[in-house]
Amino acid sequence: MRISQVSIFVENKSGKLAEITTILGNAGISIRAMSLSDTSEFGILRMVVDDPQRAKRLLKDGGYAVSQTDVIAVQIRDQPGSLGALLSTLADAGQNVAYIYAFIQKHAESAVMILKLNDPDRAIETLRANGIEPLAAEEVARM
Repeated sequence: MRISQVSIFVENKSGKLAEITTILGNAGISIRAMSLSDTSEFGILRMVVDDPQRAKRLLKDGGYAVSQTDVIAVQIRDQPGSLGALLSTLADAGQNVAYIYAFIQKHAESAVMILKLNDPDRAIETLRANGIEPLAAEEVARM
C-alpha cells in the first residue's frame, strides 16, 4: 500500500523549519515522520503527516513549494539485521531505494521504515510475497 509524503522546498535559514511545523501544528496536523536534507542554501523537508492533502494546501498558501510523493511504510522488528533483511528482499527483486527514513513507535518493539522506491507497486508485491505487509496510510496516521 502506498502512503502520501509531503515534500517542502525550504530555505536553509533560521526559523523556517519552525514556521512550517507551526503552520501544521496550528491546523491540528500531526507529523508522524520527517527527514530533512540540506545544502548551504536550501533543503528538502519530507514528512508523513496524518492529513497530507490539507498540509500541502496550507503550506502552498504559506508560500512554500510543496509536492506529494507516494512512498511505502513497512514495519520491521527493532533489532539488528532487520533492516538488512528488508533491503536485501527489495534488492533481490531489482528495487532501487531512492531514499529511506524511519521512526520508532511508542511502546512497541518495532520501527517503521519509509521508503521511496523506483517501482512501488512491484515493491509492494515483492514485500507481500515475502511475508511483509506494507502499512496503510490510516495505520501510519494512528501511530
